[in-house]
Amino acid sequence: MTSGADTATLSARPVAVEECDVTVVGGAGHVGIPLVLALAEAGLRVNVNDLNRTSLETLRAGRLPFIEHGAHAVLRKALLDRRLIFTDSPDRISAGVPIIITIGTPIDEFFNPVRKVVQDCIDAILPSLADGQLIVLRSTAFPGTTDWLASYLKAKGRDLMVAFCPERIVQGGGMKELRELPQIISGTTPEAERAAAKLFGHVALEVVALSPIEAEFAKLFTNAYRYIEFAVTNEFYLVAKSAGVDYQRVLKAMKHNYPRLKGVPRPGFAAGPCLVKDTMQLSAFARNQFALGHAALLINEGLVLHVVDDLKHRYDLGKMTVGLLGMAFKAESDDTRASLSYKFKKVLSAQARAVLTTDPFVTTDPDLRPLGEVIANSDVMILCAPHTAYREADFQGKPVFDLWGYLEGGNVIR
Repeated sequence: MTSGADTATLSARPVAVEECDVTVVGGAGHVGIPLVLALAEAGLRVNVNDLNRTSLETLRAGRLPFIEHGAHAVLRKALLDRRLIFTDSPDRISAGVPIIITIGTPIDEFFNPVRKVVQDCIDAILPSLADGQLIVLRSTAFPGTTDWLASYLKAKGRDLMVAFCPERIVQGGGMKELRELPQIISGTTPEAERAAAKLFGHVALEVVALSPIEAEFAKLFTNAYRYIEFAVTNEFYLVAKSAGVDYQRVLKAMKHNYPRLKGVPRPGFAAGPCLVKDTMQLSAFARNQFALGHAALLINEGLVLHVVDDLKHRYDLGKMTVGLLGMAFKAESDDTRASLSYKFKKVLSAQARAVLTTDPFVTTDPDLRPLGEVIANSDVMILCAPHTAYREADFQGKPVFDLWGYLEGGNVIR
């Protein structure tokens, strides 16, 4: 954490908007912050533009609004070196320099992409942009979005370079992966592609050029493939369990000194802000004919209901308190976006006497309780996120449902 005196020092003599080399719109979010800091670390002056003033002030004070490993020291140095400025209005875009848009691209209740989010963002910043400026879309784009944006701008009489350069970093590990992973770049014109390659050449050891629609598919295929991988191992788990077989023992034997199965993940609750969303965007593009994607959704989302049904067969849940261990969507993270832990909470709230929740990282949920309290007051627990803190916890001999194969002990239920 940064002291008050340090905060004053870090906030002194900020760089001016007109001095910046690049603007990152949505720069205080999960996609934006690692990129902002990587650009600053490379020596660029970055305009961090975001409507979330709380997150901007947190960054300005030398702190992070969420867990991003390896980012604190980079943020502190960027502030001391006057590499960052924080702006909270669409009209505070730096003129004549590349604009990277990292805002989220959601899907609606029918799993269809919401293109209007991108259009509204562009409309808001367009009056501040100069012809010839580079606009880079960074978050997931529905296939055809980049070319649509170029046509949309042209119809408005604007001459801007448009590119799509998808992020592929793991949540919480962006700083490390931006230094190590190739960056896919694309542009709607050769000039836009060259400008995008030059920009991302500051942070990447290698850039790989595709057409815009190829780059859009590359991002969707990447996340959909990962989601399907989880569904495969989760389905194997269910098949083995139906036969009374410990899938963890089978999986361990399958992978032992057998390189072709090295990448098979263990079973678990596959969630997060991108996997389901991007799989369903791919399905929407395929006119709902993406059978593998839909099957993966049924398996991964249905795993929660399977666990609840299993517990109902073992116990009288209506007379029991269930403790949920870990509300983040994955281990060692504070990110609760699209976490299946909250699906557990909703389903169990209608079937159990009470539901208690805990997480050592999450700070945004007022219902969370200390681990010791949850253990003491629960009759049975479910390991929702395999945080390291739970491996050595004393569960007081109470049963814990752990399909991850993370815990050991006589009262662990697989």
